[in-house]
Formats: sequence, C-alpha cells, structure tokens
Amino acid sequence: MKTLNIDIETYSDIDLTKVGIYKYADSVNFEILLFAYSVDHGEVVCVDMTKDKVPDEILRALTDPLVTKVAFNAQFERVSLTHYLRRAKRLAPDAWLDAKQWRDTMVEANELGLPGSLKQAAAYLKIEQQKDTRGMRLINYFSKPTKPTNKNGMRMRNSPSDAPEDWQTFIDYNIQDVKVEMAIADKLSRFPVKQSEWDLWAMDQRINDRGVEIDVDLADGAIDLMETQNDANIAELKALTGLDNPNSLQQFKKWLAKMGYPFEKLGKVLVQDALDKGDLPEKVQHALELRLRLSNASTKKYLMMENARCTDGRLHGLLQFYGANRTGRWAGRLLQVQNLPRNYIGNLDQARAMVKNKDAEAIEWVYDSVPEVLKQLIRTALVPKEGSRLVICDFSAIEARVIAWYAGETWTLEAFATHGKIYEATASQMFDIPLEDIDKATRQKGKVATLALGYQGSTGALEAMGALKMGIPEDELPELVEKWREANKNIVGFWYNVQRAALEAIDHGRIVNLQKGLKLYKKGGFLFIQLPSGRRLAYARAHLETGKYGSSQMVYEGQGDRVGFTKLVTYGGKLVENIVQATARDLLAQAMYRLEQHGYKVIFHIHDEAVTEMPEGTGSVEEMAEIMCEEVDWAKGLPLDAAGFETAYYMKD
Repeated sequence: MKTLNIDIETYSDIDLTKVGIYKYADSVNFEILLFAYSVDHGEVVCVDMTKDKVPDEILRALTDPLVTKVAFNAQFERVSLTHYLRRAKRLAPDAWLDAKQWRDTMVEANELGLPGSLKQAAAYLKIEQQKDTRGMRLINYFSKPTKPTNKNGMRMRNSPSDAPEDWQTFIDYNIQDVKVEMAIADKLSRFPVKQSEWDLWAMDQRINDRGVEIDVDLADGAIDLMETQNDANIAELKALTGLDNPNSLQQFKKWLAKMGYPFEKLGKVLVQDALDKGDLPEKVQHALELRLRLSNASTKKYLMMENARCTDGRLHGLLQFYGANRTGRWAGRLLQVQNLPRNYIGNLDQARAMVKNKDAEAIEWVYDSVPEVLKQLIRTALVPKEGSRLVICDFSAIEARVIAWYAGETWTLEAFATHGKIYEATASQMFDIPLEDIDKATRQKGKVATLALGYQGSTGALEAMGALKMGIPEDELPELVEKWREANKNIVGFWYNVQRAALEAIDHGRIVNLQKGLKLYKKGGFLFIQLPSGRRLAYARAHLETGKYGSSQMVYEGQGDRVGFTKLVTYGGKLVENIVQATARDLLAQAMYRLEQHGYKVIFHIHDEAVTEMPEGTGSVEEMAEIMCEEVDWAKGLPLDAAGFETAYYMKD
C-alpha cells in the first residue's frame, strides 16, 4: 500500500460551522459513522462504523509513514481520526496524526486559484465524477442532533434504523465523495504542488494542533460584563424608543424614520460617521450610540473563545493554509486573529484585573467605557501555558521592502539598509527636503503615500488609507500621487512591465522572464507567475478582452470579494500586489519553518508577525529576529529587519 484516499462522515452534538473541527471532534459525543477509502486508487470501500470495524490493515496505515493519506480538506479527516485512534488506544492521548504523511487535494485546488469546496471544484473542472447533491440533507439528518418531537418519538438524534433507505444513500454518497476527490487529484496532477509547500502545510497543521491557551478568567469576566452591559443597554434603548425589540433592524429603522432621520443601512461605519458629525438630535444620537454598543462584534469574540475552547484549554484551528488563494497567504478562522482590535489603553495589567473582577464601576471610572476596554483586551486573552511566555517578532515594513527589491528602487533599499526611516525617506524624496528637516505633518504624507500608492493606487487609495482623517486636505491628494510616482519611477515601471509580460504570455503563449527570477507563462488555461521561491501564482482561464478604452486587459476567473467564483479583471499594479504579498508570505513561511527547526513553537501568526510560546529561560527576541532575517538563496540583496518583544499575554506592542 502506497496511498490511502479517505473520506469520512461523522456525528457530533457540536456545531462544526461555529467552532471548527478541533472542538467538534473533541466532544465526548463525537463519532465516525462512515469510513470510505480506496487503496492505491482501487475500488472504493465504505465501512459502516455503526456496525462494522475498519480493517486492521487500514488502521495501521493511518500511522504508517510509508503510506500517504489523501483527502479533500484533509484537516477534517486527520483531526477526526486522531480522536478516534486516541479513544481506541492506538495513539497517545496528546499525539496527533502526523501531517507530513498526508496530502490535501483542497490545497492543490487552492494553489491553482480554484474553488475551495469539493462540489464547486468538481463542477468547475468538469470532471466526470460529480459530488452527490443529496449530501447536505443526509448530513443534516444523520450527522447532527435532531429536535425531539412526538412525531419522532422524542429522540435526540437519527440512527440508520430510522431511515434505512436514506442510510444506504448516505453510504453511496460517502463512496462518491472519495471518487470525486480522486478524480480532482487526477485532473490536477499535471500541476503538482512543490514538496516545500507540503512541508509548510505540515507545519501549518502542527501550529493548528498546538493551539493557543485562553485566559479563562479574563474571558469569563468579559462575557459577564458584556451580558450585564447589554441588558442595561437594551433596557435603556427600550425606554428611549418605546420599541418592544430595539434589536430588530426593521423596528429600529422605522423609529429613526419616524424621528425624521431615516437610515437606509445601519452598518457600523455608517452609524459611526453619522455620530461623528454631531448634528443629530440628542435622542437619536444616544439611541444610535446604544445600538452601536449592542452590535459590537469585537466583544463577541470572548464568546467564541468560550465556545471553541477544547478540553485542553486551548483554541485550535485559527488559521487556514492557502486561505487567500490569489497569494497563498493564510486566512483567519474562528477568532480571526488577523483582524483583532488594537490596544491603546495604558496599564493593560490594571484593566485586565478589573475585567477579571467584573468591576464595571471601576472600568467606567478609569477608562470611561466598558465595551471599549473589552474590545482592546481581546488580544490579551491569548496567553502562554504555565511556565512559558510569548516571544513575538514581526518583519518591519515587509511589503515596502519587497516591492523596492523587485523594482530596484535604490534609494528605498538604501534607506532600509541604513536608518530604516522609510516614511521620512519617502517624504524627503517626494518633497525634496533633507531627511533631518522632515516634520510630523510631512512624515504623515510620506507614510500614507508609502502605504497606499505602491500598487498603482490613486487618490481613492489615499482616502481609503485614511489620508483625510489624518488632516491632509482633499485637494492635495492628486499632488501626493504625482510626487510619489515621480519619486518611485522604478516601481511605476515595474507595474507596467508586469502588465506587458502578462498580456504577452496570454496572447502569444510565450515564457516571459522578469527581474529577480519572476517568470510568466500560460499552461492549461492558467496564467502562472512563478516567484523567486519557485512557487507559482495561478489565474484560471486567463484571457484577454477589450477594455473600456479599447486596450487589451487581462481577465481571469477567481473568488470575488462579495460573490462566489466569478470573472475578474486585473492590471499591472494589482498583479504586483499579488506578487509582493505572495513573496512576503513566502518569507514569513520559511522564517517560521526555520524557527521550528530552532525550537521556537509558533502558536499563531498574522501576515508578517510570528507568535511563539517558549518555556521560561529559553529563546529570546534577539535570536528570533536573527533567525527570521536570515537571507534566503532566492532573495539575495533583500534587506530584512524584524523586531519584537516578550509578554505574558498577546498584545500589540
């Protein structure tokens, strides 16, 4: 036996969609119902585990390093089977099935920019084997608890004997999933994933297996304060508006219209903008403030911590490998660690103590707002296990460094290699002012220009980056764009070179080589951009269309921001953004891989920051930064820098 393709169907009383696979499989009521498999692409067999046992040969294969286990979204099978084998005493209580022995067909699809679900991937690839559409109904029936009624005999779950024909259909469905997964793998075999990426995927699985501990006292205190505050806010809002349910969007919008201030939408940003203007009547102003407190999604993250925490006291599965399939960056899951509120309040220790003591009065007296304090303390609920501390390190201005390296923007590289004051250096280049004479306002212009304009953005990008809120007049924005582009001619040239290369590769089928080992070519309907690391970015069904002004533009199919898989238009600056962010991802990924080899246990990471859990007396920020900044063979001359800190709880330094 060399390969074992697997798909399982399971039962748990935990809602998988709300808390993820680790908590789902951690439930005492979790069980595997069906186990379908194929040995070396042979006949697919399904074991009905409600009455039969999986053959011993197959169970041994699950821990055999010589057998490659394959599944679509393999984390589900690997974690589920880990819990099964632990209970069967075939795996140590704290051991995990070794991810190095697994391959994930979903990763293969994601690397090619294809849909991330089995059903959508199969349909998109137009393979002969298609996913059985009856699956969701069967999963809802057999894999989830059911509401007890007189009609169903007050049972809490459905068993095979309750619907024998449906159960046989469920078995057929399980078998078909394995066939579909193997068909997808066969279809994608001409575009193999590099071994180095599988090594990184295995590292990602170890990071998710490791998880991060939760400060239970802080989370419990926050939840208690949050519920008390919400009850008080609801009561006050009811009294203020006279509504039975002021949480109802429909009721609240009708009340606002009746007050003479109709709102088409009540999104957080729109409401906050209206409040900031300060021209609303006091009653409407106060009602909107109260509703905004009720809709504070940030503080609900404490409930996520409580609900998704496993029996080991840790949150697992916070990151998805290749979650952003245009760049290969990770995506956040559950707690969304990549999008946590920043902390600005002083004396975090004091604030944490007040929350643990559930002292709302003290919080209001010292900090004015309980919801704001709870929001800013979310990060600090992520803590190391006893006897350890967090050692955190992040790359400095990684995207600005990478784009300058690609484009050969010499003055930027020199700034990074010497003083490192990139915002001051940018302002100096833009306005022809000596570096030492750059004042705060001019530095601010250099900063927003650096952050907003690197990917062919214009005045809209400056506004989105907050230029107006920084006090920069709107009529100065076009000049900022012009001066930045004049100061960064090589980056501007890089946009157009990449765009020309993409159009040429698509139109003429040529391999186009660019600087630093970049290579663009078309194969099998995909436009590939090969990075210096050897990894490829893929654009499915890439072709040319005539644009608004008669010029050729690149079109491909991919995941849209608000809709599903759809046709997308791209251009040089956007392709450069993909290249730069993908390269930054490769640098962080390889840095984390090196950190692991040096004994640093990464427990989660955010774009350019790695968070490690280290026993007291081991490791240091200085060593961690040195490891992260080691020059890699494919990035010669790229000036990296990293800095960090040690802490007893996660925070933004």
